Amino acid sequence: MKAVIQSGHGDPASVLRVLDVPAEQPAADEVVVRMEAAAMHIADLRTITGEDDAFRFPVPRTPGFEGIGHVVRVGSAVTEYRVGDRVFPALASGTYREEVRCKAAGCLPAPASGDAIQLSLLTVNGPTAEVLLEDFADLAAGDWLVQNAANSSCGRYLIRLARLKGVRTVNVVRRPEMVEELRELGGDVVLVDGPDLARRVAAAVGGAPVKLGIDAVAGPATQRIAECLAPGSTVASYGSMTNTRCEIDFYLMFRRDIRLVGVAFTRQFQLKRTPQQVRAMYARLADLMARGELVAKIAGVYPLEQVVEACARAGRTGSERDGKVILKIS
Repeated sequence: MKAVIQSGHGDPASVLRVLDVPAEQPAADEVVVRMEAAAMHIADLRTITGEDDAFRFPVPRTPGFEGIGHVVRVGSAVTEYRVGDRVFPALASGTYREEVRCKAAGCLPAPASGDAIQLSLLTVNGPTAEVLLEDFADLAAGDWLVQNAANSSCGRYLIRLARLKGVRTVNVVRRPEMVEELRELGGDVVLVDGPDLARRVAAAVGGAPVKLGIDAVAGPATQRIAECLAPGSTVASYGSMTNTRCEIDFYLMFRRDIRLVGVAFTRQFQLKRTPQQVRAMYARLADLMARGELVAKIAGVYPLEQVVEACARAGRTGSERDGKVILKIS
């Protein structure tokens, strides 16, 4: 059985190797999942480089937060899964390997049909988009939100989920060539970021209140999103594409009661949802993904043996990457 083994923290070319390792055997409460595909996120890269203490995990280890596969071995106490079931393995179980051993309770049922490449992205980006849409403003049909990084997988999912709810979206991008593509996806308004963003957003929505701001860029972009919002609104920050701090003016918050909150979908699960509600949400998102309602843009698909090349592609930005990187494992 082949697995990506990370020996240290640093350049993927120096610390990653694809090695033959013994086949996994489950404990009583575990399953072994034969992986079909695994997604590669910026967070995955940070666990490899170790540049962020929050993602510096002990080594040696196998990276990989999420993916999809089929159960091939079942522990003696497991009753919810059988050999052959298609599942999403437990989050952060080290999915860059042919077989993943993890707690059965942490797995989620996956659709029997549907593209493994798309479905491999479900367990992180899908619920992030869902909690951003549901948890930080009371949005009804016809209301407006504004988001940057709208061309990201999470941004694309949010466009589709908002449209299903009747919520209208202003989508901010950095490249003019993305405007028409996101309009075709269902974005009501698509604008290129810039210092006069708030003025252009107000004109585009006809002066209607924008009740939620969503930021994944950070730096000065956070302030530009905040300037678009109606008094009493929230900026929900779920990422930092610039790898910098969020910048927001105190007087804007003071005078207009604008709030900035950091978003982790796992924390939102703990605060606002029962385990049953979480599973129901995942089932709904998986069904939408299997039916093609939620579609991520794919920049490249690599075999496990080319994990270093995949990391190099995933580390690029803008038009040099333009989508998600996936490891196709079996």
